[in-house]
Amino acid sequence: MAKNPLKITDTILRDAHQSQAATRMRLEDMLPACEKLDKMGYWSLECWGGATFDSCMRFLDEDPWERLRALKKALPNTKLQMLFRGQNILGYKHYSDDVVDAFVKKSIENGIDVIRIFDALNDTRNLKAAITATKKYGGICEAAISYTTSPVHNEEYFVNLAKELEAMGADTICIKDMANLLLPYEAYSLVKKLKENVKIPIHIHTHNTTGTGDMVNLKAAEAGVDIVDTALSPLANGTAQPATEAMVATMAGTDRDTGLDLTALSEAAAHFRNVANKLKADGILDPKVLNVDTKTLIYQVPGGMLSNLLSQLKQADAEDKFYDVLAEIPNVRKDFGYPPLVTPTSQIVGTQAVFNVLFGRYKNITKESKGLLRGEYGRLPGEVNEEVRKLAIGDAEVITCRPADLIEPELEKYREEVKSVPGFNGSEEDVLSYALFPAVATKFFATRLKAKAEEPKAETDENGVRILYVDDCSIA
Repeated sequence: MAKNPLKITDTILRDAHQSQAATRMRLEDMLPACEKLDKMGYWSLECWGGATFDSCMRFLDEDPWERLRALKKALPNTKLQMLFRGQNILGYKHYSDDVVDAFVKKSIENGIDVIRIFDALNDTRNLKAAITATKKYGGICEAAISYTTSPVHNEEYFVNLAKELEAMGADTICIKDMANLLLPYEAYSLVKKLKENVKIPIHIHTHNTTGTGDMVNLKAAEAGVDIVDTALSPLANGTAQPATEAMVATMAGTDRDTGLDLTALSEAAAHFRNVANKLKADGILDPKVLNVDTKTLIYQVPGGMLSNLLSQLKQADAEDKFYDVLAEIPNVRKDFGYPPLVTPTSQIVGTQAVFNVLFGRYKNITKESKGLLRGEYGRLPGEVNEEVRKLAIGDAEVITCRPADLIEPELEKYREEVKSVPGFNGSEEDVLSYALFPAVATKFFATRLKAKAEEPKAETDENGVRILYVDDCSIA
């Protein structure tokens, strides 16, 4: 047994397919592998949150709460983990504290053990309600640092942030490197500093977009990181996490030996290889996502953001302006106070850069840019260009308080509204689905109701034998 085993969180059930296959893996593709996954000895399995909640209802006609309950039943011995966007929960705007509290409560009741909570701006005020609720309802609170590089983001900044998160009640700290910008030796140094300054475990999350992910995890392990995120190989690498099997093999026989069995991992991977092949055949998993893209290191733009920019420019018949837009992104980011480029700030900064190139600098300012500069999303990390802010919001007052303090309690309003939605099942889970995604949930409830109405009737005969009626034919 290793003296200090490196713990593994596998993302195969969430971020791996979110990053490579637009979050389209179905529950039926997960359940057959659960018995093997449950025996693996992972620190946790990330399986919920992020974009899965929206995608379940919007694209897969699955109830995300049903998915969670089914996974909990199938994985009784493994901690289940979710990704939670702070005051945004799993949506794209701030919700009131009572909605945050109720969502955390129901997530834990339905099977979540570990909640990883992050904020795009690293504004700890936006993490407060979710951290408080996670602790209140007995969950493991993993507070995340959204990693980025800028004149204001340095080791001292991240260490101070980690200390603040520990003081707020975090059980673990995650370095969330969403764009694979953290380089191996920087990872080593940052983990060392964090281990010297906070007492709670450190967890590292990176991707392999730029091809450095395995080296980042290795150097972090050498520096004493407690837990790393990896993904089983069929959906690993590229825009997803580095491969679990490679990390386990690398650590074998060292004092950081994970204790995981490569043969067992290979057996689980065989199942997901079939799932990946199915996603490729359906045109959902594009092999391009497996390519190394070093443009991220040069422009500090996440891979998903690059594809979004190309799409916007294609629609405007201005693909030739791509490199002009890439050059403009750092300028917009500086003007906006150096926000980390992660949902939703990556979309806001990227779209504004496109508008600046197409229409002239700040001739056309998006509603979202105005909101960011006004403080609706929280405190911007660096100094804002006040001339640009004036252009965007005029004489409007900048929000300096915690943005959620301006939101009245709204859970009761959603409870009343959803009662009139066809297919609402009366549960608090349905209320929360509606609160986060009213239009998507309304359509999903109707689809679920229709599917239930079309289910074949089941009866039993006089001997108690079940009879199934299908198209007027009975089958005993």
